[in-house]
Amino acid sequence: MPTVFITGASRGIGRAAALLFAGQGYLTAVNYNRSKAEALSLIDKIRSFGGHAVAIQGDVSDFARCAEMIKKAEDAFGPVDTLINNAGISCDKLFTDTSPEDWSRTFAVNVGGAYNCCRAVLPGMISRKRGSIVNVSSMWGVTGGSCEVAYSASKAAVIGFTQALAKELAPSGITVNCVAPGAIDTEMNAHLTAEERRMLEEEIPLGRMGSPEEVAAAIAFLAGEDARYFTGQVLSPNGGIVI
Repeated sequence: MPTVFITGASRGIGRAAALLFAGQGYLTAVNYNRSKAEALSLIDKIRSFGGHAVAIQGDVSDFARCAEMIKKAEDAFGPVDTLINNAGISCDKLFTDTSPEDWSRTFAVNVGGAYNCCRAVLPGMISRKRGSIVNVSSMWGVTGGSCEVAYSASKAAVIGFTQALAKELAPSGITVNCVAPGAIDTEMNAHLTAEERRMLEEEIPLGRMGSPEEVAAAIAFLAGEDARYFTGQVLSPNGGIVI
């Protein structure tokens, strides 16, 4: 059975992806940072339907810790075949209110996390001449979002990272792709008031926010066998708000 390592998997899109991959027969390594209870609940749910999963704590912005996390996953399940760089944080502020610490932390998690985890898995993938990596960006990485300059810039960097790494790794049989979701009904958007949500949904041609499961399906497609000829691509489930 193949092994998948998913960062930020205790909630939202990461959780939906973990359930989907486990349901498809993957040995699933669930990374979390602070949400231990949610991660353990997810492990129990996966095991309840016969899946195999392990929870691994760690901050993806820590290079050494990422290497330790990948080793733990491989000790439990064998070589990591698929890496999903999903962990991310938002920074919903005016640019003039964005502190140097806000900027650095946003990039450390959203971009640094992808770098750190890729560095940890790639020696093995390259030696095996096979593997798939899916990075999670955002529609704001494609278009830019007002009052989200740090977040948008970091997610745009994830897209550039994806495209460049895809070219570099293609000769080794490794695909690198990106999912850039639109407005998704997760905790990251839970702060919206009912009126703010209504106004947002009016801007979306399909008239609603997306679900974590819909994004997880896009991630699983890019990671799977049906997408072996996809690399360096950005798939954006966004309800038509960005076309």
